[in-house]
Amino acid sequence: MQVVSSIQEMRSAAQSLRREGKRIGLVPTMGFLHEGHLSLVDLLADRCDFIVLTIFVNPTQFGIGEDLDDYPRNLEGDLELCGQRRVDFVFAPTDSEMYPSGYSTFVEEEEAGKGLCGVSRPTHFRGVTTVCAKLFNVCLPDFLALGRKDAQQAVVLERMIRDLNFPIEVLVGPIIREADGLAMSSRNSYLEPRQREHAALLYQSLLAGKRVVEEKEVRNVERVKAEVMGVLNESALIRVNYVEIVDRETMRPERDVEMGRSAILVAGWLDEVRLIDNIRL
Repeated sequence: MQVVSSIQEMRSAAQSLRREGKRIGLVPTMGFLHEGHLSLVDLLADRCDFIVLTIFVNPTQFGIGEDLDDYPRNLEGDLELCGQRRVDFVFAPTDSEMYPSGYSTFVEEEEAGKGLCGVSRPTHFRGVTTVCAKLFNVCLPDFLALGRKDAQQAVVLERMIRDLNFPIEVLVGPIIREADGLAMSSRNSYLEPRQREHAALLYQSLLAGKRVVEEKEVRNVERVKAEVMGVLNESALIRVNYVEIVDRETMRPERDVEMGRSAILVAGWLDEVRLIDNIRL
């Protein structure tokens, strides 16, 4: 496994691999790795000759007052985990390597990122699309692995890849969960024990919404959302950011639940910790 911090060095390695006809897979991360990230490496293993995992806490996707400075970092631990999986390159650039002095160019998808997280974090997806466009140009992947926990982000990136004609196939892996159902996230490390207990209600609320759709055949969006909110309101700690039922391919709100097409998305704060989750219907 090679650890690279230079854009020039990473691109040169990727170009050499492409000239040899090798297929490259990319797993973009902000580090503090967990099984959710590592499952994406596994997702690529049978399709790629070489796998690049990037570790970069991207400042452009954090808004004012968000947790950029506090975001958990553990490069040594991350490299140890990568060494236990089939990671060939870890690309871990510095802020100045990715955004040198005078940097002024951004990429923005203007449809799928408008609602949901785009409302409370209006510059977030612009930062995600910008850094990923740069990573694509540096790492030259044939395949990109994304996690379904960040469902809206996955759709935004799929749109960008389509619209900008990047020759990349996107693979979206399932949500990896803790034993009590909480979706794995690097930000879970912020949670105090009592918060952690309440955080499990996010997934329980999604299951409640899914049950009322499947078992009672409810298709009215407001009734399903009320079922989800009923579970979330059991917690005095959770402040709901949103509960929405959307078309999972477009992220547009649904008028009625469509089995096989809709998804329930939820976001909430436990004090200053913001968590998201979703479930397909």
